[in-house]
Amino acid sequence: MTTLSSHPAPRTGAGRRALLLVLAGNMLIDALEVSVVLVALPAMERDLGLSTPGGQWVMSGFAAGFAALLLLGPRLVARWGRRTVYLAALPVFVAASLAGGLTDQADVLIATRVVKGMCAALTAPTGLAIISTAYRPGAEQRRAVSVYSLFGAAGFTAGLLCSGALTELSWRWIPVFPAPVALLLLAAGFRLIPRDTAPAPAAPLAATLARLVRNGPFRRSAVCAATLNGTYLGLMMLFVHLLHDQWGWDSRRTALALLPACLPLALALPLAGRMVARFGTERLIRAGSCAAALGCATALLTGRPGTYATGVLPALLLVEAGFVLSFAALNLQATAGVPAGHRAFAVPVYQTAVQLGAVLALPVTAVALDAGPRGALAFLTALSATGALVACAVRTPGAGAAR
Repeated sequence: MTTLSSHPAPRTGAGRRALLLVLAGNMLIDALEVSVVLVALPAMERDLGLSTPGGQWVMSGFAAGFAALLLLGPRLVARWGRRTVYLAALPVFVAASLAGGLTDQADVLIATRVVKGMCAALTAPTGLAIISTAYRPGAEQRRAVSVYSLFGAAGFTAGLLCSGALTELSWRWIPVFPAPVALLLLAAGFRLIPRDTAPAPAAPLAATLARLVRNGPFRRSAVCAATLNGTYLGLMMLFVHLLHDQWGWDSRRTALALLPACLPLALALPLAGRMVARFGTERLIRAGSCAAALGCATALLTGRPGTYATGVLPALLLVEAGFVLSFAALNLQATAGVPAGHRAFAVPVYQTAVQLGAVLALPVTAVALDAGPRGALAFLTALSATGALVACAVRTPGAGAAR
């Protein structure tokens, strides 16, 4: 872990607020990239000659890049420092954004999405690490983390709305439009992000990973989070193709139809701490996992949806309820039983599991969707039920609720 040098974080209140705006703004872009191609997938597939299984890589490519570099990120930070790694990722992100909007080749577009995922794997956790040292412990740091998390939760909703609006013009605007924002954040980051001293060596990767795998609460949290993320993104992709391909809805209407599956989390996130304090992490994780499984099962048992209100909305609301209930609880339980010295490594391992859930679930969902929505729903129901079974498994000693 790096420490601050003689070039400290901004000491004035205005300086600290400006730094937080830069870090949180970049977190919003990173979260936005997860959803910003979602509504545009049918248009991208049509223009680039992709099948549904091929087109899903435009979406899962970002998750694959994110997962691929998350574990290496702490070692790069230990070698080069937070500031260097953070600022180096932004111009690469800009270049990949421009290349994605200009290309006519599907494989190049997918490659740019992988690169952007790698950049997010460096900036998202590093931004949180910068907050941990740039703000005073206690109320100031808690407020900064809350703002950072809120921007991340709002990013998915913002990406969905942007996807719906920009696809009506041309999907090529979607990869490009974050680039100028990232350039502004880069310019501000050079002035505001504090420099680092020579970092300490990173902890041994294999030994630390082995300890985490043996940690029951951490393992269960990672599995539940992976199944929840895979279920959620798979269901969203399924409904995009249903609404667009079968019902003929335009991109803007489709984006608005999916808002019930993302807006509640952004609104409920400020209350997450109170929920955990009252109910504990285990109960919330169980409730959230069961809600997601119930949502998929409801869609499967309903059969071919006749209307949005009866065939689509209930599933979206139930799966989103899974996130509202368990998002913060999963994050807290993943690190609650991990020794303090290993928590800096536990977070990227946990996040890698979350991204791998999407990387594994989206291709299977897309292949099943080619044969019809029922097969895809059966897979997502089985996936979410697996998460619910793990969440409701016999409690491991030491897996107490985080309060």
